[in-house]
Amino acid sequence: MRSLERRFNNLQEKNSRWSSYICFAGAVKGQRFNRQAIHRWFSKLVDKDDYARSDKKEILRFLEDLSNNPEDDKKLGKSRPRTGDF
Repeated sequence: MRSLERRFNNLQEKNSRWSSYICFAGAVKGQRFNRQAIHRWFSKLVDKDDYARSDKKEILRFLEDLSNNPEDDKKLGKSRPRTGDF
């Protein structure tokens, strides 16, 4: 089972200087977590001081793209716009 919380905690342990947002982004990258899981765990795990509230929708959209790994889609011949790299 792919536990987002477990992946997050492992990254946080290994990288104590990283912010909770960076650990969360690393935990979701390429793991194909669904939208609901990303939104739920983001609210539970990421420190609210690590992002501006006004940017939350855009951040969550980026994390969804990061989780679904657009690079895999390119290998399959699909094209999706990239919002940024992690």
